Formats: sequence, structure tokens, C-alpha cells
Amino acid sequence: MDVFEAIKTRRSIRAFTEEEVSEEEIKKILDAARWAPSAGNIQPWIFIVVRDPKRKRRLSEAALNQLFIEEAPVVIVVCADQERSGRVYGKRGIDLYCIQDTAAAIQNLLLAAHALGLGACWVGAFNEDAVGHALNIPAGVRPVAIIPIGRPAVKPGAVFKRSLNEIVRYESF
Repeated sequence: MDVFEAIKTRRSIRAFTEEEVSEEEIKKILDAARWAPSAGNIQPWIFIVVRDPKRKRRLSEAALNQLFIEEAPVVIVVCADQERSGRVYGKRGIDLYCIQDTAAAIQNLLLAAHALGLGACWVGAFNEDAVGHALNIPAGVRPVAIIPIGRPAVKPGAVFKRSLNEIVRYESF
């Protein structure tokens, strides 16, 4: 699958089969994620791979009871090491760059999962403190996204996207 096809056909998957996701597949996904661009090449991301049912349940509860999270065979929690970015870029690194950097890594992760025939969903609605407690995340490391991954139990159709004419403006100077 080429990158343009992957971008256009990837969907948020919230229903999974019970089939496991192999360690090899997870490593390929994480390797793709780590190749994302980052400010100053700091690479502030930390990926926490969760397979334990009790911890997945706690993540699901922390994510406003989005039960599909615990139903996924594997969940990856993507975190931003704010201190790592802050050492170089100060407040802007802490408040912005590490979030932008992890967002780029998350997109790579989602596209890699899709290219492997897996489904995933970027979950951003959650209580950060509850996720931190569930996974013993240290201070200075912020959970940014919860990504449940598995074999899709459904095949979602096309989604609406605004036309380029609606979202692009060209300015001449």
C-alpha cells in the first residue's frame, strides 16, 4: 500500500476481533512511529505497550468509559517527555513542541498499523491523572493519546472531507 492510499483509506476502528497482534507487528508500528519528525530531533516520545486486561480496563475507565479500549488486544499509550523538550526549548518545548512531535509519531503509528491490516483509534478524551496512575507514569511525562490496536471487526466506509477549495487559501505578497 502506498502512502497516499494509506492516508485516504485509514479509519478510526473501535471494534476488534479477538485475534492477537504479534510482537513483530507492534515493533514495526513503533519503529514507524519513531521515524516521525521532531523539533531539534529531540524525539520526546515514550510508547507504553499495554496487554494486561486489568490495566486496559483502567485505561478504558480513565477514557470516559470508552469500553472498546479494553477490548483491543493491545493498547499503546503515547506520552510526551516534557522535560526532554523543555531542556532545549524551555516553556515552548514543554507546552507545544513535545505535543506536536508526539502527534507526528501518532500519525505514523496509525498509518503503519493500517498498512499492516490492523485497526486503531486515536483516543484523546481521557483523564491524564488517571492514565498516569494506571501506568505509573513519572512527573514530567504527559500522556497524549491512547491507541487501541487490533484486527478490525468492521470495515467502515468513506468519511466526509472538506474540499481543498474550502480549506486552502493562497496569498500573494
